[in-house]
Amino acid sequence: MEIQQQPSGRSRVPKRFVKNQIPDSILNDAALSAAISLLPSNYNFEIHKIIWRVRSTNATRVALQFPEGLLMYSLVISDILVTFADVDHCFVLGDVTYGACCVDDLSARALDAQLLVHFGHSCLVPIDSTTIPTLYIFVEIAINTRKLLQELNYNFNPEEISSFIMAGTIQFSGAIRAVKPELEKLGFKVLIPQAKPLSAGEVLGCTAPTVKLEACSEKDNVIIFVADGRFHLEAFMIANPRVKAFRYDPYMGKLFLEEYDHEGMKEERKRAIERARGAKIWGIVLGTLGRQGSPRVLERLEKKMKEKNLDYMVVLISELTPKKIELFGDAVDAWVQIACPRLSIDWGDAFKKPLLTSFEAEIALGDLPGWWERNLRGKGGLECTRSEDCCKYDGVQERGETGVDYPMDYYAQDGGEWNSSYSKKPNRSVRRNSQCCNDGCGGGIVLFKQEMSCNYFSRFGGAFHQLVQRSISGKESGVQAQIDVSTGQGKSLLGNS
Repeated sequence: MEIQQQPSGRSRVPKRFVKNQIPDSILNDAALSAAISLLPSNYNFEIHKIIWRVRSTNATRVALQFPEGLLMYSLVISDILVTFADVDHCFVLGDVTYGACCVDDLSARALDAQLLVHFGHSCLVPIDSTTIPTLYIFVEIAINTRKLLQELNYNFNPEEISSFIMAGTIQFSGAIRAVKPELEKLGFKVLIPQAKPLSAGEVLGCTAPTVKLEACSEKDNVIIFVADGRFHLEAFMIANPRVKAFRYDPYMGKLFLEEYDHEGMKEERKRAIERARGAKIWGIVLGTLGRQGSPRVLERLEKKMKEKNLDYMVVLISELTPKKIELFGDAVDAWVQIACPRLSIDWGDAFKKPLLTSFEAEIALGDLPGWWERNLRGKGGLECTRSEDCCKYDGVQERGETGVDYPMDYYAQDGGEWNSSYSKKPNRSVRRNSQCCNDGCGGGIVLFKQEMSCNYFSRFGGAFHQLVQRSISGKESGVQAQIDVSTGQGKSLLGNS
């Protein structure tokens, strides 16, 4: 390819093309466009992309998977693929699909399918982790963003709120991004948070970002959640219990104030954990609905059970219900399920025996303190003052720590070790003093620097936590304090303070 020279003498970079760009022969096919018109015009099923993928891979056996709300369109899409993509066999997987964790590549492989097309969810299970080639279609839904803008501008004043925290289900992520600059023109501050590997603003029923907040702000932060139901919003509310939440229903065009009984939920989960602490025989449920169950988390739990000399059994269940668990009678004292944490959070009281999440099991087994057992005060463990050096709550919990809130990080890459993420970040190493004797001291000295989150040090108790707060306000750079992790004792390096 010839590189043209610009007048300034600099080479112009050649135009780059998308490797898998859909050819015009597919995009401009009149018969195909007529067939696609049978589907809702505001639903983006990306039919052209699917056909190009099928043709380019020469797939003749294709499996389609839909959430229940989209199953009504499955036969139309199947007919389109048979007619326009030369597919010999197009299978519709009819098992229930609750979320992105339910991608059923294993069933598709059993049918000898050469491609699985999963509709309605994002790429929670990476394509390099599925057993056959998998194509994710988000099915973005076009909504009236002008109506959303009008509702927010009518109900809120930019001078009275600190910021809009906008999120929703993956179908409405495009609408959220589109309305953000328009709200900013009206004077609103807009934050679209992200819990990687999810897209910005995307929330799952078990995974939601924890938002950075200023504890001492005079203004309120407001969650604006775009969805036609509140299941996903509840996950966002659990992860951010101190933020007022509103839900915008894109079909009704109305804004609703939503509330959640945080104290009631936490108290109920606390009772279940405390009941399970005395269990002698455990049952571990590995969910087999799609990819809900995580073998890595199962292996971690089994290791903990063996270390504590606890008897346990592993049960594989596709859909977990109270009736199925009751069939085991009193043979099991407590259950921990590796499927969907919302089964325990939302319906745990329907089970006669404690049914814990993997996070709650860590508490019951004594590997994590309960959120009610932590010595935290105020918001995020910091007391709010009106002085200039007021600490700010950063809202981001240290990896592996739960802070004062109940975590919703089951597929977040920086979530706790109990979660099922396929893209876990490596553990952050703790910096230690090279002069540590390493003679049974339990880990030596941790050096605290000013840029480190003060939430980390709340675990060492109130007295030293106050010392850390005073150190944060110091002007000196470098090491500010030391903690002996074997005793939890610390001292300031700033002199007498």
